Amino acid sequence: MMKKMLAILGDYYHPADRAKASLELAIEQMKEQVNVTYGEVQDLEKTLNAEWDCVILYAENRLNPEDEQVETWMSAASEEAIASYVKQGGSWLAWHSGLSSYNEWSTYTNMVKGFFDYHPEKHQMVRYSIEGDSVFSPLDSFSLVDEHYFVSCDAEDQDIFMRSSSVDGESIAGWSHDYGSGKVVCLTPAHNEEGLKDPSFTRLLATALDRCTGAILNH
Repeated sequence: MMKKMLAILGDYYHPADRAKASLELAIEQMKEQVNVTYGEVQDLEKTLNAEWDCVILYAENRLNPEDEQVETWMSAASEEAIASYVKQGGSWLAWHSGLSSYNEWSTYTNMVKGFFDYHPEKHQMVRYSIEGDSVFSPLDSFSLVDEHYFVSCDAEDQDIFMRSSSVDGESIAGWSHDYGSGKVVCLTPAHNEEGLKDPSFTRLLATALDRCTGAILNH
């Protein structure tokens, strides 16, 4: 049976078309065929149900970050719906801005076990180093000119499979864990169009999606 994924892509700083192009390159490399439906953050709560084998979030919480009065989309009810979906067997991929501007150690960030702290203003060459023993181990480490995300991450009881480093320092960059009966995978790259289309990155994204859809199992 073909797997079904819901993709919520794009925000003020992260164009949806770039993320979609990256995702489609990754899907071509997946082990199983998948059907993707694209949605909007405002509709996520009402469209979130057990039919989705995986939900991908590449969108930050702020809807209008440049305005004086900033509005956010993720409500307490949305957080509970997301946590319930995963706990009951769904899979969640928090990708780049899917970790950004969410309340620190709220229901959502507790579920994904981390959140974006900051990134330096200037984009730099960032080294993404694969480490540990997991489904990601066969992948090659790679480097991108990128927005270097620094994150807070609860490293206990999860697989940290990738770290990032640049002239600005080092951070955790990829982690995964089980949550109830479901799975969570988090990736901090990538921001720029060139990085989103980089073959090493799209292979990483494809592996994350295969992990989420159950095509490959964790060690």
